[in-house]
Amino acid sequence: MPDSPTGDAEEAVEGFALRTKDGLIFTVKGTVHPPDAIVAYLRYIPDRGGDREHEGARYRRVYGFEEQEDALRARWPTYLRSDPMFGVRLQAVPTEDIRCVYDPRRRLQDLSDRGPADQLEEAALGLTELLRDTARVPLQALGVSGSVLLGLHRPESDIDIVVYGEEESRAVHGALFDLLDQPSAPVRRPQGDELAAIHEMHRSDTPLSPIDFARLQARKVNEGRFRGRPYFIRFVKRRDQVAERYGDPRYESLEPALIRARVEDQGEALFTPCCYPVVEVSFLEGTPTEDLRQIVSFRGRFADQAKRGDWVLARGRLERVHSLRLPGFSRLAVGGQPGDYLLS
Repeated sequence: MPDSPTGDAEEAVEGFALRTKDGLIFTVKGTVHPPDAIVAYLRYIPDRGGDREHEGARYRRVYGFEEQEDALRARWPTYLRSDPMFGVRLQAVPTEDIRCVYDPRRRLQDLSDRGPADQLEEAALGLTELLRDTARVPLQALGVSGSVLLGLHRPESDIDIVVYGEEESRAVHGALFDLLDQPSAPVRRPQGDELAAIHEMHRSDTPLSPIDFARLQARKVNEGRFRGRPYFIRFVKRRDQVAERYGDPRYESLEPALIRARVEDQGEALFTPCCYPVVEVSFLEGTPTEDLRQIVSFRGRFADQAKRGDWVLARGRLERVHSLRLPGFSRLAVGGQPGDYLLS
């Protein structure tokens, strides 16, 4: 596993990865973390029978949230915590247990400096260079995430790219729209069987019809094909661009709900986490609240899902937001439980 792209835990945001004292690999979620831990979700477990290998060590990937929770409860419960500020139980790595921080930007720079070692690394480097040149952003704003970040990829693995920085993200987002409209460009949207395969992968926990799924994917740019390989791109703000700090606001988790609302602004929709300010909210399920102002999600699949003026149906969990700086309000968090969806 490549130790050369190690980074600083204080910079860790969405797209980074952590290796713990127990040899577990976690992927970092979000941009706000407790002072003594990093919110991150279990991704790889050391396993002699695992199907991933690097430098003589074998690993097994843990896929579903339930499988992650079961593994941690059984053997590593210290990585589960009920957080009083986020209002939910989290997977999180105490900073004292972190042995290595994997920075996607440093991994990309390493690939650029020494050259790719295989076809997947070559494709990942090629896509980031295309985005850099088309969007006119520095290579340092881009990173390689997922299995390539860790050196645990297989020949059929996807390309996972992260764009860091608000201005840089908007530039790359716009450049992708232009590229996807060019028939000769090496990037294209998924079609036919490719689109059906993506839908099938998400269908069990995000119940959208094939028609709705295809329609929503056609409006997005973050998932497609580059030189025939699947790619997924996340747009992430740097920590210094996020106004929220741990403890303010504080979130209180409430009950599930299904709402219909109109999206008021799409300025924060492309990022992970994403936020959709909404108005004219009506409750179809759950206890109505008069001050629901936002739909939010920490899942990349719900980014860029709705535009300003769209009417949406959203299923998620209500949260009460308690702030020291602003009046309290409610929001709907989508993607934290099976069956959540956002449909425009």
